[in-house]
Amino acid sequence: MLELQQEKQLSKWISLILRHSPEQYGIVLDEDAACPINELVQVICQERKWSFVTDEHIRYVVARSDKQRFEIMGDRIRARYGHSRPAIHYEASVPPDVLYHGTSIQAWTIIEKEGLRPMGRRYVHLSEKTDFAELAGKRKGKLVLLKINTAAAVDHIMFYNAGHGVWLCDHIPAECISML
Repeated sequence: MLELQQEKQLSKWISLILRHSPEQYGIVLDEDAACPINELVQVICQERKWSFVTDEHIRYVVARSDKQRFEIMGDRIRARYGHSRPAIHYEASVPPDVLYHGTSIQAWTIIEKEGLRPMGRRYVHLSEKTDFAELAGKRKGKLVLLKINTAAAVDHIMFYNAGHGVWLCDHIPAECISML
């Protein structure tokens, strides 16, 4: 349906629109941070390179997303997580005792002193499985996997379940983090 490179590029563009700047493209997100798929298609098709994109292409990218970045609800779509500004209201939830985070060796030198912070995003992203953490961390340089002791943090930090093994929080103190 799409070449692998096209699929990745389209996924990144959908992420940009839904996570970071919907208003720049004339997209209005509802209270669940979703918009009609057909509106997203219209925006994407305005770019000559993507003039062929249909609802089916969007659904294909969503279904094949290795990180399950997006969620389709009927005829609406939203980014599950990764927003740079408040978007979705997540209910506080109790996480598993251990979660994981992938990062780079360069970032580890700061994290081990200061803990994990969301940086340019709204939340710190954690995962239930190491393979998901590896996917996220590989983009940042030489991979370092971190083990997060959520049992030690849960009394003073709110955790939110974003679905598909992804957990969010405002920060993680350094004393709750160890390198795998």
